[in-house]
Amino acid sequence: MEETYLINHPGVRKKILAGGTGPLPHFPPGTKVLVFHFQTLLDDFERTVVDDSRLAGRPAEIFVGKMFKMEVWETLLMSMRVGEVAEFWCDAMHTGLYPIVSKGMRLIAQGKDPLEGQKHMCGMGNLFHYHSTGFPELDELMKTPQPLIFIMELVQVGDPMSYHRESWMMEKDEKLRTVPLLHMQGNALVKQRKFREAASRYKEAVLLLKTVQSREMPGDIDYINLGRMIIPLELNYCQCMLELEEYYEVIEHTDELLHKHKGKAGYYKRAKAHAAVWNEKEARRDFNMVASLDVTLASLVGRELRALSERMKEKYWEEKEAYWNMLEKTQDKEEEDQGSGGDGTKEQGGEENQEISEGGELSPGAAGDHEEACSATISPTSPQHSIIFKKRTLNDALASCRWTESRRTWNRWRRCVFR
Repeated sequence: MEETYLINHPGVRKKILAGGTGPLPHFPPGTKVLVFHFQTLLDDFERTVVDDSRLAGRPAEIFVGKMFKMEVWETLLMSMRVGEVAEFWCDAMHTGLYPIVSKGMRLIAQGKDPLEGQKHMCGMGNLFHYHSTGFPELDELMKTPQPLIFIMELVQVGDPMSYHRESWMMEKDEKLRTVPLLHMQGNALVKQRKFREAASRYKEAVLLLKTVQSREMPGDIDYINLGRMIIPLELNYCQCMLELEEYYEVIEHTDELLHKHKGKAGYYKRAKAHAAVWNEKEARRDFNMVASLDVTLASLVGRELRALSERMKEKYWEEKEAYWNMLEKTQDKEEEDQGSGGDGTKEQGGEENQEISEGGELSPGAAGDHEEACSATISPTSPQHSIIFKKRTLNDALASCRWTESRRTWNRWRRCVFR
């Protein structure tokens, strides 16, 4: 078929290579071209291939009316029928941004983020900032813009409502209509104890509201109302994170929330998170803030503070027991080292063990002899002095009282000695 200029679009020529079926599709804003393959060629004698979506292993997708960088591609595809294959010649005035588009598509085909490493600026700004796309043939196109040939195949045109629409594709009213639905879905998932899925719904709703809020003037009534809508969603998200034991996530979100809105629910959730990660000072501060904001919650706060005190005591004794076990291991190692020093040391250790009766007692005389031996062999400045001193104190306590094999009794005496 002969080449023809597209109507009302200068600098573009089209040649149909294979006809499509049916009438020209209707393209409302937001329509997704589900499948279209393309091949990019240089306008030279060899018709050098720059890109081929089939070689990349995946088709390309665009959304009509959503400010795609290659605006001319929307015009090309909207002139095609489903199943049609056509060749388009485009003047250099339409192809200046092609290196940016090509780079993004190549990174996506490699499974990488197309925005990785970019700063918050326009695409051209990023190119000038980094001086290169990372692909020599694309850099050459950037230096010398030139006409390009695109061979395209339009496979299917999708219904705008036949797929999950991303937030950036939604208009303001559509986003505001979606938020209550996400809120209800999250509440239903919480009742089913699917906290991870519920948290994703709440988070998506928050992002939609923040996107809308970012377009409003801070301090305006709409800006304030949107902020009020965000608060319960943020609190629900934090509650899900508490259930999932993601305590530092809760602390981070409640810090940001309380910076803008100082409510008792935010303080309570942050207090629970601090208590779970043993931040006693911060947890007490937030619990007390809850009680000061609402006196009717004083009894609840009292129970939480008592529970926090019990947990901190348990943690204290667990850590103390761990330190004691470390001390025992160090003492046993020192005794083994002393026992391997010579026969005399071994005999002395044997006599020491014989002085301990089968019932677990250590006679006062034996304890005294042991103290003299320790004093004679180890000076106060030696590294082993602290360990032997604690052992001597413990032996004195055991010599003055019988103790049973009960671990509770043993822990009581140990606490008395090392408090």
